Amino acid sequence: MTEQSQQAIQVALTAASERWKNAFNSGDAAGCAAQYEADAVMHARPFGTFTGTAEITAFWQQLIDGGYSDVEYIEPQVKVVDETSAILSSKWKMNNASGVITHELWVLQADGTAKLREDDFEALA
Repeated sequence: MTEQSQQAIQVALTAASERWKNAFNSGDAAGCAAQYEADAVMHARPFGTFTGTAEITAFWQQLIDGGYSDVEYIEPQVKVVDETSAILSSKWKMNNASGVITHELWVLQADGTAKLREDDFEALA
């Protein structure tokens, strides 16, 4: 894998992750879900498993409606898997919860953007 392809996936992942955080922090659940592939799977412990953008949108909407906001990633780590995918892991916090992202699999799309195929995180508090 070339350094250029590694940089391309990292740049796309960073931009998409920022879009997700900005959407969440502005109360836009559909904007959050737009960062996922159509058939993505999200494991949100202890809440459950959500498949596809409709279920994922509903999950984020419920959190936003519950007053959750101000998400921040703490010490994010990115591991490039291959020329089209990378995994992000990080601690996170928001206004009234915190936790850990163990596995966000971001995959390059045909248009050069990255979307989440798999999301595995846990709320600890």
